[in-house]
Amino acid sequence: MNDIIDSHAHLDDNRFSMDRADVIARMEEYRIIMAINPGANYESSKKALRLAKKYPEKIKAAVGTHPHDVDEVNLLLLEEYEKMAKDPDVVAIGEIGLDYYYDNCDREVQKNAFRMQLDLAEKLNLPVIIHNRDSDGDMVEILSEYQGRLRGVIHSFTGSVEMAKRYTNLGFYLGFGGVVTFKNARKVVESAAWVPLERLLIETDAPYLTPVPHRGKRNEPSYVRYTAEKIAEIKGIHVAQITGYSKRNAMDLFGLR
Repeated sequence: MNDIIDSHAHLDDNRFSMDRADVIARMEEYRIIMAINPGANYESSKKALRLAKKYPEKIKAAVGTHPHDVDEVNLLLLEEYEKMAKDPDVVAIGEIGLDYYYDNCDREVQKNAFRMQLDLAEKLNLPVIIHNRDSDGDMVEILSEYQGRLRGVIHSFTGSVEMAKRYTNLGFYLGFGGVVTFKNARKVVESAAWVPLERLLIETDAPYLTPVPHRGKRNEPSYVRYTAEKIAEIKGIHVAQITGYSKRNAMDLFGLR
């Protein structure tokens, strides 16, 4: 198997506090050459950057506030993110977006915070890592406003082929994770079959969404290989094409060398 980039992993999560160094060491064993660690709020963005500083060859950070925590988003926080994002180990603004499944925050507040962070990404010429759950209508509308001015990835994509086409037409990559290995994941399997290799990223979303055969356990970057293998099986191609394209796409999107 080729070298692999896990385009989305929360290695700053407390579930790794007892064995984080071991988890990162296992990345090398399975040829995971890099993981992108997005923030979920200000505190976790700071942790992500600290991790990137500690493991500069293995981890790059993104900074941003997830829709569950957007009550914290204001101009002062955006100034902090702007300072942090000027660090070369920060490669994106994220994880940002909309979540209408849990609705932890008012939808208008979510949309406003999302736009503020998209504006910051545009200002800094950084890609965005987007969280989208049950919010396709507003998501497409907002991203259409920025068409041609932003690049990024729809992380943990589980939508239909129709939605996959809409997001790729807007210039976004689609990040596929462990859900594609689940037994009843018909929609995401169809989208994985359709997605052009030039628009594909693979991810774990560790510690969440662990792929089969480890479903139910804590996820980690070394398991991204199961997602690669499943997508290769779905597309009827060699896994090296999946890992090769997704690595190149991640390097292009996040400006990795």
